[in-house]
Amino acid sequence: MEDIILLKHGEIVLKGLNKRIFEDKFMANVRRRLRGLGDFRVYTVQSTTYVEPQSDDCDMDAALEAMKTVFGAVAISRAAACEKDKDAIFETAKRYLGAELKKAKSFKVETKRSDKSFPMTSIAVSQYVGGLLADSFPECRVDVHNPELTVNIEVRDFAAYVHGVPIEGAGGMPVGSNGSAVSLLSGGIDSPVSTYMMAKRGVHIIPVHFFSFPYTSELAKEKVITLAKLVAPYCGRMTLEIVPFTKIQEEIRDKCPEEYFTIIMRRFMTRISEKIALSNGASAIVTGESLGQVASQTMQAMAVTEECVSLPVIRPLVCLDKAEIVKLARKIGTFDTSILPYEDCCTVFTPRHPRTKPQIDEVLEVEKALDVGGLVDEAVMNIERVVISK
Repeated sequence: MEDIILLKHGEIVLKGLNKRIFEDKFMANVRRRLRGLGDFRVYTVQSTTYVEPQSDDCDMDAALEAMKTVFGAVAISRAAACEKDKDAIFETAKRYLGAELKKAKSFKVETKRSDKSFPMTSIAVSQYVGGLLADSFPECRVDVHNPELTVNIEVRDFAAYVHGVPIEGAGGMPVGSNGSAVSLLSGGIDSPVSTYMMAKRGVHIIPVHFFSFPYTSELAKEKVITLAKLVAPYCGRMTLEIVPFTKIQEEIRDKCPEEYFTIIMRRFMTRISEKIALSNGASAIVTGESLGQVASQTMQAMAVTEECVSLPVIRPLVCLDKAEIVKLARKIGTFDTSILPYEDCCTVFTPRHPRTKPQIDEVLEVEKALDVGGLVDEAVMNIERVVISK
């Protein structure tokens, strides 16, 4: 009996003649997550990727957990492989799922036969194996409509596979299959979630954090590094770009009307993010904005914010409310870190009465007091970079 992990593809199966490109990217991401867990053979046949241990010291439990964070798979099964023979399949099911069958009150057998040369139909395999299992575990009755346990059998190209109920996969597209984007990563709840959501669409992420020491502490920066590490299992290897933002915020405070502080600050963030994106071959800027959540996230404010760049600004959370965002943050494990009480630069010099419906001509007039190009270039020149790998 051979322990193996089966990863069932999601949207990848729809890619037609380009499917192999997506499959290769997916397998590369799988291999990345398996590093340090043992020697595995990873290969794809018929829209399923196989994770096959090559030695007894492979950590199958850790491998199974790692596969839950790889975008591209919709279902994950830890299975036992055996010879494509009806009695071998029964014996494997009896051994591999025996403990579960002893605990369950009811069961059924479901068979999928992708190898059409196998002499028995799917229904025939289910009936044969199900009957023998019912005899072997008389305390567990057969219930084909609402079973407590489903014994899954797959007759595929190389072997037959037996497993229990599949685990839900991460879904989405393989990271790196849909280009790159810069993602603004603050210390709050929203931005790690928007980063995760873009990675789920196959986008390689370049996280950017704006740091305003001494108004924000070193602990605040470490918090953001921790958040980047928490999303790294989903996003893959990233380089966190930490932008020194103190001088820009002080210049805005000293030379601009208070009501424009936030909108001008965000325009600087967007300009700097575009420079970072272009220097890394990225095609978009990602933010954690949700429509109407705060003063800078009205439709008018968002339009003025992105007016200063040519790259598209993507807002994955724009239609989500806070409860939905918090639910996702808990799911990906970033919530508890996000709520740690360390302020980020967005809370520095917060205006008492910010403009919620700024006009672009007014903002451009206010910005004339600032050396916009010089401040942007100076900040980009002094970026600190931290490699985040997983």
